[in-house]
Amino acid sequence: MQTVDRPLALVETLRSRRQRLAQLFPQPAVLWSGGSSGRNFPANTYPFRASSHFLYFAGLPLEDAAIRLEAGKLQLFMDEATPASALWHGETPSRSEIAAAIGADDAYPLSELKNWAEGTATIAVQDAQTRLRQSHLLNRMLMPANAPQDLDAELANAIVALRSIHDELALAEIRRAISVSVAAHKAGMAATRTAKTEAHIRAAIEAVMIAHEMPPAYTSIVTIRGEVLHNAHSPHSLHSGDLLLADAGAETPTGWAADLTRTYPVSGRFLASQRAIYDVVLAAHDACIAAIQPEVEYREIHLIAARTIAAGLVDLGILRGNPTDLVEQDAHALFFPHGVGHLLGLDVHDMEDLGDRAGYAEGRGRSDRFGLCYLRLDRPLKAGMVVTIEPGFYQVPAILQDPQRRDRYRDMVNWERLAEFSDVRGIRIEDDVLVTDTGCEVLSADLPTHADEIEQLTQMQVRRTSRDTSD
Repeated sequence: MQTVDRPLALVETLRSRRQRLAQLFPQPAVLWSGGSSGRNFPANTYPFRASSHFLYFAGLPLEDAAIRLEAGKLQLFMDEATPASALWHGETPSRSEIAAAIGADDAYPLSELKNWAEGTATIAVQDAQTRLRQSHLLNRMLMPANAPQDLDAELANAIVALRSIHDELALAEIRRAISVSVAAHKAGMAATRTAKTEAHIRAAIEAVMIAHEMPPAYTSIVTIRGEVLHNAHSPHSLHSGDLLLADAGAETPTGWAADLTRTYPVSGRFLASQRAIYDVVLAAHDACIAAIQPEVEYREIHLIAARTIAAGLVDLGILRGNPTDLVEQDAHALFFPHGVGHLLGLDVHDMEDLGDRAGYAEGRGRSDRFGLCYLRLDRPLKAGMVVTIEPGFYQVPAILQDPQRRDRYRDMVNWERLAEFSDVRGIRIEDDVLVTDTGCEVLSADLPTHADEIEQLTQMQVRRTSRDTSD
């Protein structure tokens, strides 16, 4: 962080967030940014990422800092950079300059926090070293962030209420992240026909993010093994007939995320079997988005995806039976085992460091049903929320070859017909959607979803790449 020039509107938004927190939670609270961790020796660190709860109220990715919030006011606690730091990392702004940039009312060395810590609530950060410091300064044991109790739980609930509904600054940042992510995915498509491995495409995608000074918001998934839902590896060679699943999103310098997935043929043309399944997933995607509006239960959005996928697989002869009955028996989850999406904001799975506190409305808990247990969001939608919609179809060997499931669903699955779709390992289509007062807005609409458009875009990018190479 070499500069702290901050527009006045941003500072006013940060103040507004603190004032709204004070209305929901009048007690004092202390939030830590966290610190970096050494990979194999102290000076070689993993990339630092400040706590999202800290970022929401402070607005800058400060390292080894804390803020105290009370009655809408903010006190900043951090140490001045040392001469050694200037040697290795360059000149950095002073504590007073940073305080002015974030609209802090006061600023102190970190050691003075102990004088203000008594009786404060907090949220435990991810890194263990900072958690120990939190516990020491507050003179009490801290519960993990996903299970706070008493005063900390009240603070967590207040933060969930604030962060679930995005203000204009947050939406502007999310739009920035999405815009860069759309360009990144198009670059990946452009690289596909000449790429030899998945890694070449991943490099093309992430190069666009880095060029915009944005890191990936999460480990990019760029793979022909789409049935591995969180496949973090990209070593495989690419061949005609492969489907490539690219799940990648950028993160702005202040932490706001995008999360997009597209699946497309390496050759530029879907095979007939691939197109058939792709259109089933797309129908689910479109039906979910059409149903989004305030007060609609997100669980119902998920069930719309499940029923649409079940109906499509019945039409293809893969499943047998009535789609509604099949969903009630979780037969769809053989191919669509995860939830249809999640909250999006400062975290790509927003506030999931708090467990299900953000995703599940009060009094609700996870289902033990095969088709619902991975649902990440179960609450009524509200205007200002941003959610992902990401239905999929996967042939996961551990699920489809499980003897108990084979026996349970033996009359519901036409296994011989399913074998005709063996070239479809995994398909996911994911967009980021803002809930509005009257319906919704697909924030990532500039990245096509329909199969014809995907083919046209990929082939157009291929021709453009060929021309550029020959010039």
